[in-house]
Amino acid sequence: MTSLKSFINRQITRAEIQTSLIHNRRLVPKSQPRRYAEGHEPEPRFFGRSVAATVIFRTTCRKKHAEPGTQRYLQIHGLPSILLGSVTESREDSIMDKIKTRAAVAWGPGQPLAIEEVDLMPPQKGEALVRIVATGVCHTDAFTLSGKDPEGKFPAILGHEGGGIVEAVGEGVTSLAPGDHVIPLYTPECGKCEYCKSGKTNLCQAIRATQGQGLMPDGTTRFSKDGKPIYHYMGTSTFSEYTVIPEIALAKISKEAPLEKVCLLGCGVTTGMGAVSNTAKVKAGNTIAVFGLGGIGLAVIIGAVKARAGRIIAIDLNPTKFEIARKLGATDVVNPADYDRPIQDVIVEMTGGVDFSFECIGNVKVMRSALECCHKGWGESVIIGVAGAGEEICTRPFQLVTGRVWRGSAFGGVKGRTQLPGYVQRYLDGEFELDTFITHTFELRDINRAFDLMHEGKSIRSVIHFSR
Repeated sequence: MTSLKSFINRQITRAEIQTSLIHNRRLVPKSQPRRYAEGHEPEPRFFGRSVAATVIFRTTCRKKHAEPGTQRYLQIHGLPSILLGSVTESREDSIMDKIKTRAAVAWGPGQPLAIEEVDLMPPQKGEALVRIVATGVCHTDAFTLSGKDPEGKFPAILGHEGGGIVEAVGEGVTSLAPGDHVIPLYTPECGKCEYCKSGKTNLCQAIRATQGQGLMPDGTTRFSKDGKPIYHYMGTSTFSEYTVIPEIALAKISKEAPLEKVCLLGCGVTTGMGAVSNTAKVKAGNTIAVFGLGGIGLAVIIGAVKARAGRIIAIDLNPTKFEIARKLGATDVVNPADYDRPIQDVIVEMTGGVDFSFECIGNVKVMRSALECCHKGWGESVIIGVAGAGEEICTRPFQLVTGRVWRGSAFGGVKGRTQLPGYVQRYLDGEFELDTFITHTFELRDINRAFDLMHEGKSIRSVIHFSR
């Protein structure tokens, strides 16, 4: 456990515990009456049951910058304010010192992750410090680690399928407070950009440019080791016990939800279920084909069952996945290795062509098969898997001319901040279960074993628990 004392990077003594009142800029002795200009009264802050630390230096004061001599405080629930020290420069850009955090660092492509103690700078404007409780290990993490990801930068802290608790917030954060339970979002939702306001997509572009470069919105990183920067990953970096994430990339969820399970809703499960309901809009009686029975493919099956699809064909080269697929609702299972002809021909022979297919692997050859097994005139194929850098898909134009459609889906078309909490509530209400997905659990030190099991085809999802 990272001690709260590390937030100020020095030992806290009893002499530092103050019972004084907080002026909007300066310490006011207890004996001195409070005098505030109208509209400058300190904003009251309450942090629920969390024993998290958060800066309460900011108030409703209109002044943007602090003046030299300004006192800095740390608010800990249930305790008086702790004096951090004085601002020595006329600015409010570093009101909390960096902390140390354990993280699995990807120093380079193809290398095992290294468990390191790294430095983490405090949240800046519009950001929050989050303690990650648990995180899934996704194929996308492995894809980036392989070096095939065009946006992959090293060194980096990977991970994007996590669940955690807000520990502190930066300036201007209004929708979150310490103690809130959150799921980090690699697809943020600002609610203000053209994409968010269109009602047509969940692909918010507010911080896309910097996120793709492994940077925070201000163009810098919060992670470093021995003074050298470490890049963020997908705006989340959940392979670190503590991480800093933009407010617009955090979904506030029910505190009743077990974070070690609902962390999977940060990527795979939501992606698969959402692709069925939001992207394809599968209807009762439809026939679907699912290519790839990893976490996303199995979630597609759950979504198809919820949509009351008539026939659900699960396709994979690994027959050990078939039992789970049937348990979740697949009506048919198919192993392409059992046939000496293209799998699309097999599926068309079985069904006459499916209404919807879902490619959940990221293999461009399979993407073609998924399209060509669709029904002539109206069949749609949804691409969910992410292909390697520079790869292209192809088919005969006649396949499209005769009515088949290729469509893509990111995070299942789900808007993270406004819609993901509903998925969490559906889980709590018993609409679907997550235990089937979690085949292995590990502590951070064993994270490379989780990647090994994934590559060996022996896991659906491994979940990393950060021990306290």
